Amino acid sequence: MDTLQTLLLGFVGIVIVNNLVFTKFLGICPYLGVSGRIDMAFGMGLAVTFVVTLAGTLTWVIDHVFLIGTSLEVMRYLCFILVIAGAVQLVEMYLRKFFPALYESFGIFLPLITTNCAILGLCLFINLWGIDNLLEAVVLSFGAGIGFTMAICIMAGIRENLQLADVPQCLQGAPITLITAGILTLAFMGFAGMIR
Repeated sequence: MDTLQTLLLGFVGIVIVNNLVFTKFLGICPYLGVSGRIDMAFGMGLAVTFVVTLAGTLTWVIDHVFLIGTSLEVMRYLCFILVIAGAVQLVEMYLRKFFPALYESFGIFLPLITTNCAILGLCLFINLWGIDNLLEAVVLSFGAGIGFTMAICIMAGIRENLQLADVPQCLQGAPITLITAGILTLAFMGFAGMIR
């Protein structure tokens, strides 16, 4: 299989078939917490895409250049978390300077990107999957961010429409959000097995 086909299948696979939110249930906190409005969800998705792409790429480089083959492999988690925290700080400074309204609307959720398990999960999956090509690591990292953005924007669009729906009183708020998340997950599980 040539490189372009491998990269394309990997990208489609991580965005749709193996979406970290829908198949691994990673990143659920911002997925449910920031998906109330489509504009906030899209902004959060772009921020997570930037952080996960940067973190996935840098952690692959650090892992393959400095850690693998040495006794420093035990420092892998610490290095990954430091890279993720640094990337989040870059996003936070950028948003505070150029998009202050978006920065204020995110509130506590922006610093919580540091602890978004989807980002650390992707860095660990790249290692677990045995990705030995930097370009593949970049494509998978970017695809994971696009998949997260897609998931959170779909959920935000549905939640905005649910505000206009006649939802029973006992299901309003968190219950209907969780039911919707479950149905979305079931829908995306239908893609399983498409890409091998």
